Amino acid sequence: MDRITQQYRLWLEKADKDHELLQELKSMEDSPQKIQDAFYQELTFGTGGLRGIIGAGTNRMNIYTVAKASQGLAHYIKAHWNETSIGIAKTPKVAVSYDSRINSALFAQITCRVLAANNIQAWLYPQLMPTPCLSYAVRELGCAAGVMITASHNPAVYNGYKVYGSDGCQITSLAAKEILEEIKQADMFLSVPDLSFEEGVGNGSICYIPDSIYASYIQAVKEQSLTGYGDRHISIVYSPLNGTGLKPVLRTLSESGYDHVMVVEEQRMPDGNFPTCPYPNPEVWEAMDLGVQYAKHCRADLVLATDPDCDRVGIAVKDKAGEYVLLSGNETGMLLLDYICSRRFSDGTMPKDPVFMKTIVTANMAERIAAHYGVRTLNVLTGFKYIGEQLGILEAEGRENSFVFAFEESYGYLSGTYVRDKDGVIASLLICEMAAVCLSQGLSLLDKLEELYRTYGYCMDTQHCYSFEGAQGASQMQKIMKEFRTVPDSLGGKKVLNFLDYQDGIDGLPKSNVVRFLLDGHCSVVIRPSGTEPKMKVYVSVLAKGRKEAAEIEKRIAGEIEAFII
Repeated sequence: MDRITQQYRLWLEKADKDHELLQELKSMEDSPQKIQDAFYQELTFGTGGLRGIIGAGTNRMNIYTVAKASQGLAHYIKAHWNETSIGIAKTPKVAVSYDSRINSALFAQITCRVLAANNIQAWLYPQLMPTPCLSYAVRELGCAAGVMITASHNPAVYNGYKVYGSDGCQITSLAAKEILEEIKQADMFLSVPDLSFEEGVGNGSICYIPDSIYASYIQAVKEQSLTGYGDRHISIVYSPLNGTGLKPVLRTLSESGYDHVMVVEEQRMPDGNFPTCPYPNPEVWEAMDLGVQYAKHCRADLVLATDPDCDRVGIAVKDKAGEYVLLSGNETGMLLLDYICSRRFSDGTMPKDPVFMKTIVTANMAERIAAHYGVRTLNVLTGFKYIGEQLGILEAEGRENSFVFAFEESYGYLSGTYVRDKDGVIASLLICEMAAVCLSQGLSLLDKLEELYRTYGYCMDTQHCYSFEGAQGASQMQKIMKEFRTVPDSLGGKKVLNFLDYQDGIDGLPKSNVVRFLLDGHCSVVIRPSGTEPKMKVYVSVLAKGRKEAAEIEKRIAGEIEAFII
């Protein structure tokens, strides 16, 4: 009997705590391919924690894989508690939150139960809350770690388990590696202690996060406002995409004076099936379409949508013909950067040695905007956790007030140091604020964007993804990355001015399998394997005099790279 069949038989015998899961296991018996897919590997644990399809098997998100991950985390916390606690408390604490996805509440309770059974006090939000609220609670409660049950913007069949450190930032590669080793040592059927949720609440090993933490988070968000509480004459359509954003976004906007907000009713309530947007990602038109229909009906000035765990925001704005245009994460980020810098410059609140942070795959033009205002740009690896780490460094140096803004091309934004991750709530507030200011000046956000292009040149940033499934695909990606390290003289007719290999570690950043080509004319290319999907991602950033020229340059560069990959 091979290993996969052995695992399947073991689960049939032992996985008896979840009736639906057991029925799914039994239904696989006549389908070797389903058994193969469910058991060929253990769900990978990395810097993003776990993420996978919900279902039965070692390669799926279920109560057993969640419990095993929690046991590994518990062992890691105990091993490092003296290092992180500095005598703050007798017992380490972990904050836990969850989004609207299928089984998210269940997985959150399982997490709390395993932690509590390991003499770690679990603090759970009493209702679903966004990822930034989890990051905030970790620091406010003095926790050793945090766990967010979410699969971000993935389709409904996915869920995930994201781990945060005591600094409120997603765990580092080193921590993920150590936790993974602890997870490997745990036997999900024999060595994972458990107790009932009710017992944990009764003996105080499981506690609910008080509303005062949530209220102080909302206050911290509102303190990032740059216009006070003046007129808010702007019409807004908002969708939480059946996720966690409804309560915090509406409360923040209401308390900040925005009283013309219409919610997309079909997407108002939490629903892990995402019935009107199967791919709940505000980066794509399909997720924004219903909100745009609402906006057309009521002639709204702005459409906002946050993803299920409310750490990303997408927007659509009207053009001169009255049609709604979806802005990219780069476009929104550059608008916000210019807005924040210009307001702080004119208000006299720009700090000494101001710092703007972005990932290496985010628009190069953002650096030109920051430089215009005398703001230093700090480039980090892909993933907001690296921005969070840099915020921690600033704080340790007593310079956290130097931080001005951060964003990444995948619709993540942060203003303020109250959390260590991207925050869809503050982003929503600042976007509304920015749009209202533009409207008072007789401008739309599209007008403002064109103004930026006239000032700094036209910026075009694209992403191209190539799938490589299975073990063979992973091997092929590694081979391609090795070949890209044989540096060409040019790409798409643009001379390669510099080649950066992050595998060697650059500017103090962690080593990562990423290469970056800096080309003449302020163009660049970044190539990396995805950390969460079996894909290779290529990011092309082009600066030109106009849209047509930029499109031509981008096509040449992307075409040459694609021919090499395929």
